[in-house]
Amino acid sequence: MRYNVGVRLSKSTLERRLVTIPALIAVAVTLTLTVPLWLPLTAVFDALRGRLRLPTVRLLAFGVCWAWLETAGVLAAFGLWISGQGRRQGLHYALQAWWAKNLLTALGATCGIRLEVDNVEAFTPGPAVLFVRHASLADSLVSAFVTTNLAGLRPRYVLKRELLLDPCLDVVGQRIPNYFLDRASTDSAPELAALERLTTGLGQHDIAIIFPEGTRANPRKREKSLEKIAEHDPERARKLSALRNLLPPRPSGAAAMMRGAPDVDVILAWHVGFEGLDTFGGILAALNRRPAPILFSARRVANSDVPRGRAFNEWLDRQWVRMDAEVGAAFASRHDNET
Repeated sequence: MRYNVGVRLSKSTLERRLVTIPALIAVAVTLTLTVPLWLPLTAVFDALRGRLRLPTVRLLAFGVCWAWLETAGVLAAFGLWISGQGRRQGLHYALQAWWAKNLLTALGATCGIRLEVDNVEAFTPGPAVLFVRHASLADSLVSAFVTTNLAGLRPRYVLKRELLLDPCLDVVGQRIPNYFLDRASTDSAPELAALERLTTGLGQHDIAIIFPEGTRANPRKREKSLEKIAEHDPERARKLSALRNLLPPRPSGAAAMMRGAPDVDVILAWHVGFEGLDTFGGILAALNRRPAPILFSARRVANSDVPRGRAFNEWLDRQWVRMDAEVGAAFASRHDNET
């Protein structure tokens, strides 16, 4: 497993942190000291381009908040380690909850983005395994806020290894039970075995989280994924051809997690509102209009209704087609409200 509570850091981890942590602090300090410079310049830039809501100003203001919240998280984690509390998972989960809450607060204060959660009751009681739609860079943030601050649970994430470049996630995320998946691995067996171990022994306050699509959805990725499925399973590709908003799920990781926790319920969740915020241009365009609330919706499926074996794969596909329709309905509702 990749959570290094109280163990010697590997050479690669140490080398990475010697670069990313100073870089983070430098960004925080530089953005703060140069506020008198970039604030008027970006305000004039936005005004000249007719961006009356000053999206560039808002984005940089959020950047300042993000950099200092990340820095505070790293410093707090260092304080826990230096005081001999590096093994206290409860304190690190509290730090994670603080980070998620304040980062969402910063998004609201600077960018006007707010979150609405439908059916938060679906998350309790624990334990459970959560399958979430992967739509944006903010998926982990939103799900972390909901599970920690609203549901009072301790999440165990499956995340891509590239996210270790985020210093706070690197330090804190490896002191609590998470697994950073190597998506480039040519041998999936060790990765799947790790996911199974991740969910073994889930307690009443625990929830394991995976994004079964594996990457953020867009039309090009959806078409490519369906073409690849059709090469070896035309019938599955036909059933999933109805997808318009989601990518086909990759069932192996989700199935491995269920093998590790064969007696828990499943929660399926999606959110809308962050679409298009994965590029700089998309972010500026979104922030230049008053953003609609981010809607996060979840439903719970009893363990007895979750099949095993190949039937699980077919069940997950059906759930994803249903989720795709729910996301489409949410989009249509928003469009109607805007017109």
